[in-house]
Amino acid sequence: MSALWTIDAMAAAMRADKSGALPAEVPGLSIDSRSVAKGEAFFAITGDNRNGHDFVETALKAGAGLAVVARIKRAQFAAEAPLLAVDDVLGALSDLARATRSRSDAKVIAVTGSVGKTSTKEALLLALGADGETHASAASYNNHWGVPLSLARCPASAKYAVFEIGMSHAGEITPLTKLVRPHVAIITTIAPVHLEFFGTLTKIADAKAEIFAGIEPGGAAVLNRDNRQYAHLARAAAAAGVTRIVSFGENAKADARLLRHSLQADCSTVEARILGQRVTYKLGAPGKHLVLNSLAVLAAAALAGADLALAALALNNLKPASGRGTRATLRLPGGSALLIDESYNANPASMRAAIALLGQAAVGPQGRRIAVLGDMLELGAQGPALHRGLAEPIAAVGVDLVFCSGPLMHALWQALPSGSRGGYAETAAGLEPAVLAAIRAGDALMVKGSLGSKMGPIVKALERQFARPAAFEPAPAVPN
Repeated sequence: MSALWTIDAMAAAMRADKSGALPAEVPGLSIDSRSVAKGEAFFAITGDNRNGHDFVETALKAGAGLAVVARIKRAQFAAEAPLLAVDDVLGALSDLARATRSRSDAKVIAVTGSVGKTSTKEALLLALGADGETHASAASYNNHWGVPLSLARCPASAKYAVFEIGMSHAGEITPLTKLVRPHVAIITTIAPVHLEFFGTLTKIADAKAEIFAGIEPGGAAVLNRDNRQYAHLARAAAAAGVTRIVSFGENAKADARLLRHSLQADCSTVEARILGQRVTYKLGAPGKHLVLNSLAVLAAAALAGADLALAALALNNLKPASGRGTRATLRLPGGSALLIDESYNANPASMRAAIALLGQAAVGPQGRRIAVLGDMLELGAQGPALHRGLAEPIAAVGVDLVFCSGPLMHALWQALPSGSRGGYAETAAGLEPAVLAAIRAGDALMVKGSLGSKMGPIVKALERQFARPAAFEPAPAVPN
């Protein structure tokens, strides 16, 4: 395995004291003792619930090449332990990330937005990867520790690098974008997410617009022209000194414009004009929201100098991320059913997108489309109304049965016609038996809710009770 960092370079970047029998180099970086790979550097970060110093010995026994620890904690470890001691472990990781960015020749793309960050990041990884070595954030590592870790993991040899940047409060994005210093920054959309903390969509837009503060001179902002906050964001980008603003969407004035598209149960075909070039391509994952965000992906790829044709072709391999539309086939008496796992998180925009996906799903002759929904959190006073408002898209796409859990989802439950009510419970755990009892052959069932709503266990329960076939066996696709 090739070296990511030499110990000398790491120590210099972090102003660290060396201790013990250190290796000459490390192949990677980790903050999790459970998954640390042989030879990696383990960073003992102190989080909200755990102190990484409690897991240093575990990480070293698991094969970590060294641990990065706080100087004030050095005495609690053996004298011969391979350690780099620093004033602050998270600060040292940020220093290492800063050194990574300084040594890198990669074209850097940063992605933020109320929804669609991770899927857009994954699509960029595919699109740019078709043109050269591409590094990207793992999972949804988009916060104050995830971004520095992702950046510090970027190999010096990368041609492109993609980073996801998230936030829940104003001021969080600014230090992260200044660390990443993107050549291209994408804002997927502005939607009512974290309304409890912001109050208005304009304030959410202002927080997302912090990403412009880090854009490199001559860089570009890629913005959703269909979103009502487009003009506000464009003004903010210009005020931050961004000279190239590129728009995407269905709007006739969009620089990356959707011309035609066809939505299928498990994919989409797209025809678009990307910065003046006509492109036809297939997306390997379904959903109108992915179609629109693919325009931003291809615009960013073109701005970064990648081959547009190769980038578009690579999107055929796009697959949903875990808990964000992943599909499984469930075995039931008399046939099978489709399970769509959207349990990773939820907000009004992503919930509507997931409902639309369920509407596209194929069902068997006697099958039904079933939505299993948990509370969308952090919406403040508008929470009940935003939950109640889901009744309209549910009816529009022909969802047959709805199961609801949580006090906020009770507002939706009351708004549903009696024939669509599958079951209601205060908690997801309370709802689980009714869902397991209801599913039958030919159904398509989608599970979604905020992380705090704990909808994931319902997915696991369905998978346990109705053992899945081999991963390569396709889900049923019986025409309506």
